[in-house]
Amino acid sequence: MKTGMGAALRQDSALKHTTGEARFADDMLEPPGLLHAVLALSPVAHGALAPLDLAPARAMPGVVVALGPGDIPGRNDISPSGKARERLFAEEYVEHWGQPLALVVAHTRDEAIAAATALRPEIRPLPPVLELEEALAANSLLMPPMVMQRGDAAAALAAAPIALDGEFRCGGQEHFYLEGQIALAIPGEDGDLTVHSSTQHPTEVQHIAARVLGCDYNRVSVQCRRMGGGFGGKESNASWVGAAAALAARASGRPVKLRLARKADMAATGKRHPFLFRWRAGCDAAGRLLALDATLAADGGSTLDLSGGVVMRAVTHALNACDVPAVRVTGLACKTNTVSNTAFRGFGGPQGVLLMEDVLQAAARATGQSLEAVREHNFAGGPNGDETPYGQHLEGDLIRRVWAEAKLLSAWDARRAEIDAFNASHPTLRRGLGSFVLAFGISFGIVAMNQAGALVSVYTDGSIRLNHGGTEMGQGLFIKVAQVVAEVFGVEVERIRITATSTDEVPNTSPTAASTGSDLNGWAAHVAATAIRARMARAAAALWGLAEEDVAFTDGQVTAGNHSMSFGELAHHCWSQRISLSATGFYKTPDLHWDPVAMKGHPFFYFSYGASVAEVLLDRLTGEHRVLRADMVQDCGRSLNPAIDLGQIEGAFVQGLGWLTCEELWWDAAGRLRTLGPSTYKIPGSRDVPPVFNVKLLEDAPARAETIFRSKAVGEPPLMLATAVWNALRDATGAARLDLPATPERVLRALGGC
Repeated sequence: MKTGMGAALRQDSALKHTTGEARFADDMLEPPGLLHAVLALSPVAHGALAPLDLAPARAMPGVVVALGPGDIPGRNDISPSGKARERLFAEEYVEHWGQPLALVVAHTRDEAIAAATALRPEIRPLPPVLELEEALAANSLLMPPMVMQRGDAAAALAAAPIALDGEFRCGGQEHFYLEGQIALAIPGEDGDLTVHSSTQHPTEVQHIAARVLGCDYNRVSVQCRRMGGGFGGKESNASWVGAAAALAARASGRPVKLRLARKADMAATGKRHPFLFRWRAGCDAAGRLLALDATLAADGGSTLDLSGGVVMRAVTHALNACDVPAVRVTGLACKTNTVSNTAFRGFGGPQGVLLMEDVLQAAARATGQSLEAVREHNFAGGPNGDETPYGQHLEGDLIRRVWAEAKLLSAWDARRAEIDAFNASHPTLRRGLGSFVLAFGISFGIVAMNQAGALVSVYTDGSIRLNHGGTEMGQGLFIKVAQVVAEVFGVEVERIRITATSTDEVPNTSPTAASTGSDLNGWAAHVAATAIRARMARAAAALWGLAEEDVAFTDGQVTAGNHSMSFGELAHHCWSQRISLSATGFYKTPDLHWDPVAMKGHPFFYFSYGASVAEVLLDRLTGEHRVLRADMVQDCGRSLNPAIDLGQIEGAFVQGLGWLTCEELWWDAAGRLRTLGPSTYKIPGSRDVPPVFNVKLLEDAPARAETIFRSKAVGEPPLMLATAVWNALRDATGAARLDLPATPERVLRALGGC
């Protein structure tokens, strides 16, 4: 059975997930003397904070320590970027409802909860800024504007035969990982600490914890075997949770577990950024866009966090798969008194690609054409330009190919006629058909983050131990990287022991994010395994008196000419000859450069392409709707593991569907988040999945960049394919504007205005 590159293997922990044997941070055996920590959170959204009196908490039964900003030995700063100070515990002012004020540590979690509740912060309320429009009017920004431009957009707008304009908004999204934020910190000798963290970025947990403690990075060891979901929510937020647990362990001298309850998690951790879009465009009678001037305003919340990267990706994806000769796109990160928004699957790309869909819809209405016809007129490549406004080139042939295959897979023409006939005969029910085509850039926007390390060890029985800087959150990264190593050594993947991510074994890692996990860590593991294989090949060649290039590693055997031995036998022979069977591997993505001021460069290693078609059924009396069918074609290059990739595509689409239709975050007038937990926050359920759900991997389309075994990333791009649902709802309603999420209430408002 094939177990290396291209094999459809299940995720390495899949069976343990189904049986409940998979251990997450909260399942670890509790060390002796374990204490439990609970956060005290701000009851108001904005106000002047008097120094917090921790005495009431310290006097409660079972309390060991209560910690506030004055108890931090290092810096009260948890900023992931280091560009702006972001406090672990509020000082002087509170900036959002649910902001951490203090940490209470007790013998039991119930005792810690009671003690945290006993605190009475003195806060003089100040008016909160809760809406994007209010922040824009006050010029309340977290960073300078980002402006991407090409040509003279103002002149091109003035000269365009048809003038278009629009405004719309999309909401945020709660990550709603099944496993909430959690960290277990265990003190060791000489001030050392081990932190078991549910994190996408162990190195950042290490750095933030060391910053808060005021110690060297080498004093803090961070480990993560697996997460129960992440989706970006455990990139920067897990870092301050781990740092708080580390602070409590240092202060108490005992192991401390900090596990956020669902409501506290949703109150204190960031979401996907809501966006407000305002744009003007010009086109000709054929619907060809000639100019675009747009503002994309992101609600960053109370602090910068990762908003700079989110806005950068939104701006660079504002044209998506289309070409516009004259462009000016301005990206803003607005400051509001809500929880600081953060990374979420797609990292600004999902918001950015919405812009062009709205512009194309307006051009279609103005010229009397279908959205699909206008989109085809504006595809990059072919008769149009293929260079993005920031200077990178798209592959127009792949853009057109994924769309052609999606049309074929969905039987577009026949269904379009069928749906039109249905709508003509039903007064209250209405069906809609929508489409979407995607070009998504793969790489971190910060060039330095595009690097990875790995450690591979071969033992004398031929078993292999693999460690790398990527983290497993259910996406199948570990099995993919193991398949890469299995391919290099020509052994079954079962011979490879997958181990927890650890800052002790692979230091200075990047987060598992931006869909780069397989690209970066796969290459790093490949480099390490190849170095060991070369040493083993030289040993076999010397033993047999043959040329090194004649030695082959296949099916667990090492062969050359008429000679053969098992992989384990050769490993033992190498040991007897004092040949190293361990190696580190390092990889950095080549050919990346970016000027953040000019907004020009080559920020992405390659583009992932995809296309989708969705059909919805809408009740015009209630606004209720559901997706009846979805058809998707996704470019994965030469898939490392088709089973994993198909699962990622399906899951991403459903998560995108939730963001676009039912997941609504709602703050009241006082700035309190009222959608806390599944009783008030609606994530998609099994019955929201389209009954007809067709997914196809694009065939014979290897990556043109030097990716690992010519594969392509799959984690984030398919989420954006759910944009076809928005277009299908607009088709069903006929509405010029439909804000997101398209809840029944918003759909009814759109119907009333059309």
